Amino acid sequence: MSHYCSSSPRYYTSIRAGTRLYALHLSTRSIPCLTKLHSLFYPNGIKIIPQNIFELLSPIALAHLIMGDGSVKKYGLILCTNSYSIQDVVLLMNVLIIRYILDNILCLHSLILFFLTCIPLCYINSNLRFRQPSKPSQQIEVFDLKENTTTSYNSMSETARALNINQARIVMYFSCNQQKPYKGRYTFKKVD
Repeated sequence: MSHYCSSSPRYYTSIRAGTRLYALHLSTRSIPCLTKLHSLFYPNGIKIIPQNIFELLSPIALAHLIMGDGSVKKYGLILCTNSYSIQDVVLLMNVLIIRYILDNILCLHSLILFFLTCIPLCYINSNLRFRQPSKPSQQIEVFDLKENTTTSYNSMSETARALNINQARIVMYFSCNQQKPYKGRYTFKKVD
């Protein structure tokens, strides 16, 4: 690491919300390849998602993004994107959908990612590997206003497939306590 760092890495520990956290601080040298990357993401000192993110976001780069700005929640993986503009986050969302076929939704300046199977775990540090908690499927009841029918499905994914919609939209319907019918046609209800 001496090629890239002017001093040895410093290791820190802290406790937040009762959980011990670990951090490693690196001070890098001013090297043209790192300066070029920095200028792509911080032109004029403002953090952005560069327009060529499709080419830049390799599986390894995505793994680093997850390790740096990711956290696991019960409904998926969160990428904290609140330091970016909405336009930049939408650009990142599109790349995740197109390049990695990764369902995601924007919720309060964070991206919620579903079905994260596109990154081999070897790219993610073993101390930071995440596993989505297993949980039983949630039965969903759908009322179709157009047909005036109610249909029950065994899971959100089954519901999404049957209606030919993105599962993330159903998750968002519930997480935002939406009352208005989806696409002016469907209402969703969790069955206990």
